[in-house]
Amino acid sequence: MYRKICDTVLHHFALTHLIGGSSSMKRWSYRLSVLLLVLVSSTCISDVQAQAPSHHQDGSTDTSIAPAYPQGHARERWKGSPQETDFSEFNHHVAGFFIVVFGLAELGNALQYPLPFWTRFILPGALTVVGGFVLLGNDHGAWPIGSLNFVDIFGGHDRELIEHKLYGVLALVIAFFEAVRRSGRSRQTVWAAPLVLLTLAGSLWLFGHSHGDHPAIAKIQFQHSLLGIVGIGAALSKGLASWLPGASPHVTKRWEVAWAGSEILFGVLLLIYSQ
Repeated sequence: MYRKICDTVLHHFALTHLIGGSSSMKRWSYRLSVLLLVLVSSTCISDVQAQAPSHHQDGSTDTSIAPAYPQGHARERWKGSPQETDFSEFNHHVAGFFIVVFGLAELGNALQYPLPFWTRFILPGALTVVGGFVLLGNDHGAWPIGSLNFVDIFGGHDRELIEHKLYGVLALVIAFFEAVRRSGRSRQTVWAAPLVLLTLAGSLWLFGHSHGDHPAIAKIQFQHSLLGIVGIGAALSKGLASWLPGASPHVTKRWEVAWAGSEILFGVLLLIYSQ
């Protein structure tokens, strides 16, 4: 599965070289393509290599872990298992890829490169994909890929499952408001509030994000703390770019660059995330 998804991403991303436009635009597209291809290729290779050993394990082990995930001791065996590690790392890497993509688009617009108008919608588009992915496919035991339905998830006591679903909702809410704002329907700066405030809230949330009694909890918490710090920096940068009183265009541009750079770094940290 990992190999097919990664090959598909790389194949479609290679189509950026077919985009027409000015020579400067082509050079910019080429540079972005090279950077993203390197990031995605390295991530996909690591995912495939990490997944490979699991194919050689005894079939009885696989059936005892995956289908029985929601029940008691079987779920404990799932936590920290090679299968769970591969699943979790792949999910983080997918989210990281899309965040790097919209971060690069934001950087191009902040630096005032001659990018097409539609690149303004890469952020809401990417967050829609990430939000849907986290909401529907981030948890092995939860609907729609597992046996737990929404009543079981939100009526249960598993904080990790609940928080993952809420992160998906958060991303979709940001995507909606940014799509409206960037379409020109509202040019008031207050419409930047959902992006700034929800990014800040989600980043702060990372410091307390639950992973239960995972064997690699210390490493996971450290990486989440790094993501939280970078996310806070991104939110503050976007807030200053949008609302700093009396800021000159030059100062605003610098804060927009800081926002984009923080998002790129956030995505890279997700791309190299490991347990």
